Amino acid sequence: MFALLIAIIYLSFISLGLPDSLLGAAWPVMRVEFNAPLSYAGIISMIICAGTIISSLLSDKMTKKLGTGLVTALSVLTTAVALFLFSVSSNFWMLVVFAIPYGLGAGGVDSALNNYVALHLKARHMSWLHCMWGVGAAVSPYIMSFALTRGTGWNQGYLIISVIQIVLTACIFISLPLWKKREKESLDVAQINEVKPQSVPFKKIFKIKGAAACFICFFCYCALEQTTMLWASSYMIRHNGLTAEDAAKYASLFFIGITAGRGINGFLTIKFSDKTLIRAGQLIILAGVALIAVPKVNALTVAGFVVIGLGCAPIYPSIIHMTPFLFGKENSQALIGVQMASAYLGSCFAPPVFGLIANHVSPGLLPLYEIVFLALMIVMHEVVVKKTSARRLFS
Repeated sequence: MFALLIAIIYLSFISLGLPDSLLGAAWPVMRVEFNAPLSYAGIISMIICAGTIISSLLSDKMTKKLGTGLVTALSVLTTAVALFLFSVSSNFWMLVVFAIPYGLGAGGVDSALNNYVALHLKARHMSWLHCMWGVGAAVSPYIMSFALTRGTGWNQGYLIISVIQIVLTACIFISLPLWKKREKESLDVAQINEVKPQSVPFKKIFKIKGAAACFICFFCYCALEQTTMLWASSYMIRHNGLTAEDAAKYASLFFIGITAGRGINGFLTIKFSDKTLIRAGQLIILAGVALIAVPKVNALTVAGFVVIGLGCAPIYPSIIHMTPFLFGKENSQALIGVQMASAYLGSCFAPPVFGLIANHVSPGLLPLYEIVFLALMIVMHEVVVKKTSARRLFS
């Protein structure tokens, strides 16, 4: 029966990725219908991000009170409803309002599922599950494209994803007894080992040795990843002189690099520790940044973005997976909730900041911008390693 639960969790991660790339795929058509400027997509994106941060920070209390299964089910249901409301929106202000539950649903399921996997499954599952997120994020633009080419409009694309989410919600509600049984078994083991899960106040979270450095590390990683995702095409147009069509095509290879890399990383976790994989990923990112910095050599630039994607692959899942071992299983949900919030802060603010730099100075500064976040990430990771070494669990 546990195998069935794992299958539900894998489907949940695909579901988690489905809404993430919908707005970008649909906005060129949506903005014409709503007579909205191109930049207004940023307003919706930031509202979704804000909701995600709030629900991530509240995930500890919600999960302790309701359990992972119910929080996941309610979060996916909230997202499904929000997607349906997007599909029937006829004014821009409606999108702004419906973006609130959109974000709240995403943050709750992200934090709850990541903590559950970190506690109950092996490291390889963490990588493969995040690979499934990539599958979901890659599939949804094709669903939107299918709706647009059939002439049914962007509304139909949102509706299709909403229906998929509703079906998954039903599956999760049906599987709730499996979640509860597994959590009860874990609680019994925790009581035997005198480890009591507890809701941790925010003040205490930041006082845990190494926690603040871990949050900064996560912030830097997501800042680097999202900035690269957003600005790769513009960099290749301005730095290499590629056409917009070619740049968009090659920029997608960065995303493919992350997805394929996480699939490979699942096998590497069998032999290597989270710490080793994070360090290897950081070195690979450095190599990728060096490649894209080479002036006007298209092959090296394209290869560089693929290499950066491969380097990014192990970092996110490895940081999450190591959290219960570094900071205690009783603190893991609270820590992972703040990690998710840190991730979304980096994703929300770092790309627009580089946008200002690109607009007022040059998009060619992308490698330097990436190096700044990479260097700080490396330093913070080593601080975490040093401050948590006394636990003898981070090998």
